[in-house]
Amino acid sequence: MTDVAAPVDPPAPPGPQPPARHTARWVGVIVLVAAAGLIAVLATRPPAMVSEIQSPLLGKMAPPIGGLTLDGQKFALPKVPGAFVVVNFFADWCQPCRSEGPDLVKFAFEHQQSGDARLVSVVFNDTPSAARSYQAMLGANWPTLADPQGNLALSYGVRGPPSTFLIAPDGRMVAYIVAPVTADDLDQLIARAKADGA
Repeated sequence: MTDVAAPVDPPAPPGPQPPARHTARWVGVIVLVAAAGLIAVLATRPPAMVSEIQSPLLGKMAPPIGGLTLDGQKFALPKVPGAFVVVNFFADWCQPCRSEGPDLVKFAFEHQQSGDARLVSVVFNDTPSAARSYQAMLGANWPTLADPQGNLALSYGVRGPPSTFLIAPDGRMVAYIVAPVTADDLDQLIARAKADGA
């Protein structure tokens, strides 16, 4: 006597899926489309140069820069400097300042021969001895001004270091950066300012 297998019921036709699965699928599709759009925007936009911010000083004559340097010499930047001037507010205790330091040295060295741009540093909320030691370690050979009362920082609206300003040869302020800069960043800002007629 042989055993006869019991008939197997065919699978039930698929019915409507539970709403949770349907919603999760649409959320996944939307997230993928949004991510693809973001990638497309990031891939096609021009790269950001530096963290420039707006300032009421932009387009106007730069406030005077002058006083005693860390080595006790008198220094005053001419009102019309005749070359681009990078004014960099820094402090020895500021880690982002330390990260940009070698690029400032590179920039100063590259422009020293041509004379088309120069660098001036201003100590921000730091002791002269600490700032002097840092500048010596860096190999900075440009004027570095003490600002014991914070008057230069106040006139430029500086709230913290590093803060860097670009002054055009005619004395107008053309850029304000509130993040570490590279030599390439500064060169690009100068090229842009020249293209704009500075």
